[in-house]
Amino acid sequence: MKPAADQARSSAENPDGETRLKITEIFCSLQGESSSVGWPTSFVRLTGCPLRCQYCDTAYAFHGGQWMTVAAIVDTVRAHATRHVCVTGGEPLAQKGCLPLLSALCDADWRVSLETSGALDIGSVDARVVRVVDIKTPGSGEVQRNRWDNLPLLRDHDEVKFVICNRDDYDWACGVVREHALDRRATVLFSPSQSELPAAELADWLLADRLPVRFQMQLHKVLWGNVPGR
Repeated sequence: MKPAADQARSSAENPDGETRLKITEIFCSLQGESSSVGWPTSFVRLTGCPLRCQYCDTAYAFHGGQWMTVAAIVDTVRAHATRHVCVTGGEPLAQKGCLPLLSALCDADWRVSLETSGALDIGSVDARVVRVVDIKTPGSGEVQRNRWDNLPLLRDHDEVKFVICNRDDYDWACGVVREHALDRRATVLFSPSQSELPAAELADWLLADRLPVRFQMQLHKVLWGNVPGR
């Protein structure tokens, strides 16, 4: 039997030694979140995630998928003819092949963003990538998974997202923004959990407090609902 390290290596490489990733789907849609909202975007959704947020809307990406080489992924994205590419999941950084994929997409001159849970190290991500880091609130059920060491690594073009489930989440998130001066490090986004908090209620709280963050809703869900591949 192969050692565990060799087994992992063989599953992530094809016989020619090319890096492979497990992919749930690659599709074209409008970016529904972040500062790039509204742009036609190619999405590369990687399979697998070590977290289990109670409001997760992409649980179908926890398992399954198909192996693809970095070159095949780049070719598929190229066929969509978009300027923007978003690598998402699941949790993309859970696959070691995510890092060379991000660099390959940048080398091909796309505007590349990464949506990550914030539970894994972002320090090795290509500096050209916009890192959208989701800080997990208590309402997510995964607050203990936050990797606080990531916050000092944020750059001006990066973004931090909080999904707010209730007033307690909101107050907690406000405290994190202030404690870490997040608005001075990156763009900060507050988004309501679709099934738990009316969007207008969160908007009213932000207006009342004049917090230096951006309100956002998931545009793709407003347009098409919670449909995979949209």
